This record gives sequence, structure tokens and C-alpha cells, in this order.
Amino acid sequence: MTTGVTTNTQATAAGVLNHATGVVVSDAGAATGFTFTCGFIPRVIRWQNVTDGIMHEWYEGMTNPGAIKTLAAGTRSIETTNGFTVGTAAAGTAGTFTVAAALIIASKSYVWEAFG
Repeated sequence: MTTGVTTNTQATAAGVLNHATGVVVSDAGAATGFTFTCGFIPRVIRWQNVTDGIMHEWYEGMTNPGAIKTLAAGTRSIETTNGFTVGTAAAGTAGTFTVAAALIIASKSYVWEAFG
């Protein structure tokens, strides 16, 4: 079990479009990066902090790790060191993505989705 995560539920739907979703509730402990297996190489990842209204998005072609951060007030910025690391076939991690520890704040609820 990864430290800092109380609950992780996810669902994967296969079809013309690969789509996976999940819910994560972090506990009060210090978070670590967390790797999710979605079963396909994601082209889009969205990570929504539903407690504070902060969203991080990654699109195919962005830096790895990286993300677009949107604050609750609508301010957007580019993350180049704290974001998502998408697995690759060359590394033997295809079909996975890792959320940086900096995005998993203690005692918060998150929803995520990935599209392939």
C-alpha cells in the first residue's frame, strides 16, 4: 500500500475510446507519488482536487512530468516538474501514469480520469 492514500477506487471502460476514472481520498500523512494502471497509454489525464477546486491536466506531447494547473479562481499555469509521468513501452510501464506527490495534498479528495 502506498503511504498517504486512504481510498483508491477506479473503473476502466474499453471501447472505441479508452477511458478510465477513479476516486482518491488522501489521509493526513505525507503523500508520495502514486502510480495508476489504466491499461492503455493515456493521451489525456485530468486530476481534480474536489476539496479545493484545483485541477491538473496533461495532454499527449507535454513534458513528462508536466501538467497545466488551474486554480479555483481560474488562474492557469504550466507545471514542468510536478505533474504526471506517463509510462512508456521502452520503460516497461506502458498503460500507467504516476501522479507527483506534490499533487496529492494531505486530507483531500480527488477524482481523476484518463483517455487513450
